[in-house]
Amino acid sequence: MMSDRWEPTAFKSRVDDVLRAVVAREADELAAIDPALEPVAGQLEAAVADGKRLRAAFCYWGWRAAGQPDSDALVRAAASMELVHAAAVVHDDLIDDSPLRHGRPTAHVALRGAVHGRPRAVSAARSLAMLVGDLLMSLAGQMFATSGLPAAYLARARPLWSVLARELIAGECLEILRTGTVPDTATSLKVIRYKTAKYTVEQPLLIGGTLAGAGERLREGYSAYGLPLGEAFQLRDDLLGLFGDPEHTGKANADDVSGHRPTALLSETWRLAGEGERQQLRVLLGRRDLDTDGLDTVRELMRRLKTPDRIESMITARVESALGALHELDLPAHAVAALTALAHSAAIRRS
Repeated sequence: MMSDRWEPTAFKSRVDDVLRAVVAREADELAAIDPALEPVAGQLEAAVADGKRLRAAFCYWGWRAAGQPDSDALVRAAASMELVHAAAVVHDDLIDDSPLRHGRPTAHVALRGAVHGRPRAVSAARSLAMLVGDLLMSLAGQMFATSGLPAAYLARARPLWSVLARELIAGECLEILRTGTVPDTATSLKVIRYKTAKYTVEQPLLIGGTLAGAGERLREGYSAYGLPLGEAFQLRDDLLGLFGDPEHTGKANADDVSGHRPTALLSETWRLAGEGERQQLRVLLGRRDLDTDGLDTVRELMRRLKTPDRIESMITARVESALGALHELDLPAHAVAALTALAHSAAIRRS
């Protein structure tokens, strides 16, 4: 059990213990069907091996801020948010064809070894990864339903799972539909909102709050805090994706540029660029063979246009908006302190 003082390391440890036990059991049961499934089972466990556990933390504090006490059952329910994230990451890496996550091969790359030498091995590995993501999402719902919380509490929060899934899939679809098109900041921000912001902060908070019986005003306050903070989280990810140190991010720097993805960073760069600079971007965006020199050219262009500074300003404005909404709510002091600390953890980080 936790005290009222927010201890993120202790909370992360609790969530890690729950996740690893649940996923290890699922991996064992999967591999027991046939030994050939062991590499797939291994990727289930790899999917939850790392993470800040922010989504679980927001769900937990959605519950606590509504006046409910610490609860092991609630931690299990909150940990299911991390399985949603793990599923989304496996699918996102597959869609983006990203080679690395947390400094290790992504699921669709790692699973090539299981089908090495077979016909269409790369396609087969991608199919296996897709199914790993599907199983993780299914396991998330099962973990939530069997968390140990009262059935009446779970029933009032269950409709939010449909909203979470619909919005997450809408955001992923919008990113696919907008990839490779003329960059547009408003479009990029909409993708961010639905693909990441809502399921990272707003929906976990609302699920935790709804489990706890939060009223309409508190739920509205959670959205007013959660949406801008979730956007700030993804804007920081976009910056780290191109300008961060891969030693810390565990990702390849070139992914967003070579994939010509609709990030706000690229959209703002395009908006500010002159015709000559846009021509440079047309040559480099979407190139799968983008080399270090090409990537450096894009970075230098962005620095010259001060786009990273603009994204930093957008992050700052959103964090201020989130904290402003938080302080308008009549919450216990320990909840305000925890949600303030979480806001800084989400928006100010190196990975």
